[in-house]
Amino acid sequence: MTLSAAQDWNIAPRAGLSQVRGRQDATLSEAPIHRFLLETVQRFPDRPAVAFREQGVRWTWARFQAEVDALASGLLALGLRVGDRVGIWSPNRVEWLVTQFATARAGLVLVNINPAYRIAELEYALNLSGCRALVTAEQLKTSKYLEMLQRLAPELATCTPGALKAARMPALEMVIRMGTDRTPGMLNYDDVLASGRARADRAALDALDNLGKGLSCHDAINIQFTSGTTGNPKGATLTHHNVVNNARFIAQAMNFTEADSLCIPVPLYHCFGMVLAVLACVSTGAAMVFPGESFDPVATLEAVSEERCTALHGVPTMFIAELDHPRFAEFDLSRLRTGIMAGSPCPIETMKRVIAEMHLSEITIAYGMTETSPVSFQSSTTDPLERRVSTVGRIQPMLEAKVVDAEGQVVPVGEKGELLVRGYSVMQGYWGDDERTREAVRDGWMHTGDLATIDAEGYCNIVGRAKDMLIRGGENVYPREIEEFLFRHPKVQSVQVFGVPDARYGEEICAWIVPKPGQSCTEDEVRDFCRDQIAHYKVPRYIRFVDDMPMTITGKVQKFVMREKMIAELGLQEAKTA
Repeated sequence: MTLSAAQDWNIAPRAGLSQVRGRQDATLSEAPIHRFLLETVQRFPDRPAVAFREQGVRWTWARFQAEVDALASGLLALGLRVGDRVGIWSPNRVEWLVTQFATARAGLVLVNINPAYRIAELEYALNLSGCRALVTAEQLKTSKYLEMLQRLAPELATCTPGALKAARMPALEMVIRMGTDRTPGMLNYDDVLASGRARADRAALDALDNLGKGLSCHDAINIQFTSGTTGNPKGATLTHHNVVNNARFIAQAMNFTEADSLCIPVPLYHCFGMVLAVLACVSTGAAMVFPGESFDPVATLEAVSEERCTALHGVPTMFIAELDHPRFAEFDLSRLRTGIMAGSPCPIETMKRVIAEMHLSEITIAYGMTETSPVSFQSSTTDPLERRVSTVGRIQPMLEAKVVDAEGQVVPVGEKGELLVRGYSVMQGYWGDDERTREAVRDGWMHTGDLATIDAEGYCNIVGRAKDMLIRGGENVYPREIEEFLFRHPKVQSVQVFGVPDARYGEEICAWIVPKPGQSCTEDEVRDFCRDQIAHYKVPRYIRFVDDMPMTITGKVQKFVMREKMIAELGLQEAKTA
């Protein structure tokens, strides 16, 4: 998009201040999710909708709708009612996708449980949200979900399926397990589906339709737990209105149509999978292709090649794993056109390689957070290449954003500060936590905690987290800046920079580096690379070479884990401050 287009849309900053408004001539949908899906089904009933390669599932939009209706009827037959919370604890499986839309169809609130959660985290999430039912997979790799549930609720061994009374989870009554095996105290997903299918006559569908008429697009429909570095996770509560409209604008930025097919290796439990991928496809009728239960670079490349995908989503670490895989050259990626790189800061060099080597000439970068449904800024397919590889694009339609200093004043264009976002996408709040909601959302503005700059054309750069910024001897140091510089080193595959305590300077800089395959690197090489190129106080004092980074299941790097390990290794002490 050109500068003149930005002026036509009135999305460039005014008066030299870092505050922007997205297009205000766009239309916001008032459709709840079930109607959003139905509109696409009616337009493209026989077009391909869903492919789960690992499970051998291939459905048209009409078949997908029938499965959703059957499960919705089955859940209601269990006694679940509008507003009840239903948890889902599973990797990427077709049951996850059907449950997402079936709960919305029945007016239930879907609670996304991180597949990486263990017993304490699961207990916390289910109790905070008050789930009456939990749909769960049997396991993912070494995570044995059913065994963890049995330890958490030993009452399952003797209770009637659907009538659980667990001391540690008093709200939970029903555990619905996937798979064909039987487990004491648990219902089977296929049985619930069959029960609903047996009721799928005209009267039952009319009952679902009548229930749907009573649903508002502003009803809560989803609780997603945000991953923090301190304290318990917070349950961001999202509405139909939040996620439906965000998905629509995401798809528009990619020029998505029913002719597209999107490869989805990102997890469904996260906004990236559920909104940027699934709901964006529903908004246009594009096909959804799932390579497997969890990310695997070869499975992803095979899916893109064999399914003739035109789009691919992923976090930067996924794209790096695909690009650097020894078999990369075997796969035909020539039909790829667009997609989204998001979820964590996107290295400029990785973006350039993705465009040059994966045929993703129209790939976009998106920025957001769970609390804003999630995307606030996104590049478009027509933005100049330099802008698409070096920024997170511009403000989405019907949203506002500003960058403020510590006193809450809007900073001049180009200056760093905290990014705030306001508009239709801001969550209802944190479930059951009014205090933290009031801290995060003030006067309608979501305080993201991210440090950003906005330039004269409205393009945004995320320069780090406010809490990631470190102060070395009175100098503000932004890890993202150093990471981008070190990423240019020919032997560096990925790098993360963070601060550790230092008695003299308050904080010192540490870099963890994953070398490229077959390469070895030394600390002196890295420091020589920095010499005379960046300020002396930005050169890492501590450098470690590692095989991989500690990450969440969504590919977000856990810097707090690295920091704790370095503090222990170096025997450092945190200084107490006022």
